[in-house]
Amino acid sequence: MIRVIVWLLTHTLYRLRVIGRENFPRTGGALLVSNHMSLVDALLLMGASRRPVRFLMFKDIYDQPYIKPFAKMMRAIPISSQLRPRDMIHSLREASDAIRKGEIVCIFAEGQITRIGQLLPFRRGMERIMKGLDAPVIPVHLDGVWGSIFSYERGRFLWKLPQRIPYPVTVSFGQPMPSTVTSFEVREAVQELQTEAFAFHRARMHTLPESFIRTAHHYPFRFAMGDKRRPRMNWGGALLSAIFLARRLRKTWEGQEMVGILLPPSVPGALVNFAATISGKIPVNLNYTASNEILASCAEQCKLQTVITTKLLLEKIPLQVPGETVLLEEVAAKPGLGERLVALLMWFIPGKILERALSGGKTKTLDDIATIIFSSGSTGDPKGVMLTHFNIASNIEQMGQTFMLTKGDVLVGVLPFFHSFGFTVTLWLPAFLAVGVAFHPSPIDLVAVSEMVRDYRVTFLLSTPTFLQQYTRRCLPEDFGSLQFVVVGAEKLPEALALAFEDRFGIRPLEGYGATECSPVIAVNTRDYRAPGFRQVGGKRGHIGHPLPGISVRIVDPETRARLPVDTPGLLLVRGPNVMKGYLGKPEKTAEVLQDGWYSTGDIAAEDEDGFLTITDRLSRFSKIGGEMVPHIKIEEKLHELAETPEKIFVVTGVPDGKKGERLVVLHTLAPEDLKPVLEKLSSADLPNLWIPRANQFFQIEELPHLGSGKLDLRRVHEIAKEKSPDQS
Repeated sequence: MIRVIVWLLTHTLYRLRVIGRENFPRTGGALLVSNHMSLVDALLLMGASRRPVRFLMFKDIYDQPYIKPFAKMMRAIPISSQLRPRDMIHSLREASDAIRKGEIVCIFAEGQITRIGQLLPFRRGMERIMKGLDAPVIPVHLDGVWGSIFSYERGRFLWKLPQRIPYPVTVSFGQPMPSTVTSFEVREAVQELQTEAFAFHRARMHTLPESFIRTAHHYPFRFAMGDKRRPRMNWGGALLSAIFLARRLRKTWEGQEMVGILLPPSVPGALVNFAATISGKIPVNLNYTASNEILASCAEQCKLQTVITTKLLLEKIPLQVPGETVLLEEVAAKPGLGERLVALLMWFIPGKILERALSGGKTKTLDDIATIIFSSGSTGDPKGVMLTHFNIASNIEQMGQTFMLTKGDVLVGVLPFFHSFGFTVTLWLPAFLAVGVAFHPSPIDLVAVSEMVRDYRVTFLLSTPTFLQQYTRRCLPEDFGSLQFVVVGAEKLPEALALAFEDRFGIRPLEGYGATECSPVIAVNTRDYRAPGFRQVGGKRGHIGHPLPGISVRIVDPETRARLPVDTPGLLLVRGPNVMKGYLGKPEKTAEVLQDGWYSTGDIAAEDEDGFLTITDRLSRFSKIGGEMVPHIKIEEKLHELAETPEKIFVVTGVPDGKKGERLVVLHTLAPEDLKPVLEKLSSADLPNLWIPRANQFFQIEELPHLGSGKLDLRRVHEIAKEKSPDQS
């Protein structure tokens, strides 16, 4: 009777989809190991299972008067980490005996309902249950439960309206695993089930133009964006302005699939991107810090005919704009009363119809290309990364689940739109989640950035270690008083810099990790959840965090691609809905990095038992000296440690050497008298002799070369090193 009631509940309030039902054993005992997202997870699993299931249940919940009678009828097994060891062993033994007798037992291996929206570490109780048993372990994943009224999304059980009824939930049963499997291996399997289940989110996802129009229609008076020239614009006004620009640019963009945009992060830059997207065009944001040759190459690859820019930008940065230059000042000049009225009337048109009206009858699908973002070119010529609407929408949903932003949140938009973080996080994430953003064109204009954070009460700062270093030195602590999240990416965050920032501003930066090819965010630390009886770890020092929900990772041997054990450094592979479609016009380059849906990041990483990742080096940042692979980043870390500074003042690279294949060269910004003690300490440092650069291979330069994104320009570093230390062979 209880199973019938459960079936009715889970097929009316929820819409259950069951994947891998054939993996659920028809006979015999087995242990189901599932993630834990909500108060009703057990009911959902009962509704998806073909046989009765005995659950290990947290004792405090089991003992609730309104639950205990039903728990007893379902023969649940009470368990708690607070029990005496003897009682804990008794509970685990009861689970083992049940499996031995041919019953199905389920354990929520995280031990708690997640409060941080991510997969928690799996505890080892499952290993104790399966010890000595000859029965399978079935990994199980519950998807789509986060955000329901029974989940802890936004810190609330029950006290929120359901987003939809019936609520779609996917229950995935994975391939049976042997009884000797470790909790870490089961967690990896559950994570991969999560990635596969994310494909079913498509049915309720929207393209970029649809999401922008929906947000504007639902929250017309909510703050959307601002900058120094236009301090406040709401979402209704943003859509109105985008419609006006789209109509003005219709003839300019006629017959073009991709359109060039050369604008800094600003309200006009955002509006032109929105206008291009709702017009059915593919916006290509060009790098105004790149050379004319790179700009021309990007334009040629995308077949750009027009590039929208401003007089002000061209006066500040002399560039040879490829194709026809279209000045935004002239496009937006003197709007007529008739144009305004037409734009206002079009504002009220439903999203799909409005999109058709502005795009000539065409609408985008989730599989269409949303933008081309060119890789930074830090190690070679830039490649055009094709990101679809599904890629970007998925990454935004993943970040939304991780950070749980609300209507009161405001981002600071200082990263350029030609950078993948700037395009996805500061341009489109606000349009999807209806939060605000304060734009400023230069991340190193410290006074202006401080004012923007203070005046707009910014809660979310996305930066790079290079920019964070300058904020730590120059910005006032009170100006950053509104910040709730500081997320740092693009390069490794030095621990000394993280501590210096935390000491000055009272908030610890959270290190994240991404790649343009992954739309871009792959992993990130977040805040811990703390409450009486609870501590869920969202971040670890020296780590780049957990993979975002829906993303799977593998650590493999760089040559054989065999999977490596826990805590063993290897090549990091990534799979998820945010992985790019490929490189524009370069199928051979795409095939090099994309195999069976797995993207090869080129980074060397390790994963610990709790699922936290650490980036240890980059394949391209090794030198092969005397047949041995020597890591540049490890040497840089030691040099900075010896110099006792949080600032990045050393960069190591390799140049050709006739005797040993390569030799190490160090570029630095220290004065000779300051370098001398570092060299003295280096000779006795705990580094292999092969890793220690010769003293005559240290070269002082005025400043380390950086790209507009804040990353080190490694290609330029290599060029300077070869100039300073030519091959003498």
